[in-house]
Amino acid sequence: MKNWKKVGLTALAGSLATTSAFAGAVTVSGTANLTYTANSGAEDTTAATGTAVGVDGARWGLNKSLSFSGSGELDNGWTVSVSQTLKDGTSTGLGMTIDMGDMGTLNYEADTGARGIGKIKDMMPTADEDVGNGIDVDGSGTAGGLSGTVSGGTQGFHYSKAMDMVEFGIGYAPKGGSTSANGGLTGTGGVASTVSGFIKVDPMDGLEIGFGIGEKATATAGDKGVTDDHQTVYVTYVYGPLTAGYQQSNIDTVGSAVDDEQTRWALLYAVNDEMSISYQDHNNDDGTATDEDATGWSASYTSGGMTFKVHRNTADNVTNATSQESEHTEIGVTFAF
Repeated sequence: MKNWKKVGLTALAGSLATTSAFAGAVTVSGTANLTYTANSGAEDTTAATGTAVGVDGARWGLNKSLSFSGSGELDNGWTVSVSQTLKDGTSTGLGMTIDMGDMGTLNYEADTGARGIGKIKDMMPTADEDVGNGIDVDGSGTAGGLSGTVSGGTQGFHYSKAMDMVEFGIGYAPKGGSTSANGGLTGTGGVASTVSGFIKVDPMDGLEIGFGIGEKATATAGDKGVTDDHQTVYVTYVYGPLTAGYQQSNIDTVGSAVDDEQTRWALLYAVNDEMSISYQDHNNDDGTATDEDATGWSASYTSGGMTFKVHRNTADNVTNATSQESEHTEIGVTFAF
């Protein structure tokens, strides 16, 4: 990691009229991730998708990213930080955070950050990726995926506060057609805003319990201003090298009898400080005759700034549709610098 220090970040200080001058720091970090992937979902494609049956495309991939962050302390002791990530040459993860000390932390995310209940949408322990990673029905990465996962939106505000054994968060994702630039508006009119929150409690060593609830704009066409109800509850427990987790999530879809009830459980075993292995199980019942089932296992080994990892996920009845199956296997190595 490289670090450059500068007194008075003029671009940031110029927009913060409440302070005169403060010392700041700019940090740059990055990762490079090389993977080999096999995805049998592509073997289920048909001529209608424009992809030949039995062809799953190139298997090698390289993901590289650079993260820039700048921070400074105001006269009242608060800390303001700005961060942005360049992933494969594309800007992502643009956000601003105000740390108000005992008053909590307020963050605004422009494009990719989970808000509110989305912070705890999947709390199951894993050595690498979650059970839904890479799952789809035609290998494209866009045709389906595991159902029933709650969301609080990705663009907007998130407030959090931790005190002793309790932490809570509140998210607000304003309605809008797309991300607006500084001083601009979105193009088309939006649907409904998304509001949600969560609370975590650590009643004893190793035990964590969390609950989240919220309302999210429905994806149903024509239902502007209407929201679906999202709710989740989880528990995790760490005992020595073993971590166990269980999570139940519900999504009540407005105007529909097809509501999602997702159940997940997982086990992670830390072999030593460098190596871990895990197993996850997923089920989603949407009230129809077909349940969506998935399982996944993963392993990781870390040495310095290098991590070797592997995971394999399999799913039946993806999106609760009969005979839609998917298998995803990924082996990779990540370098952090």
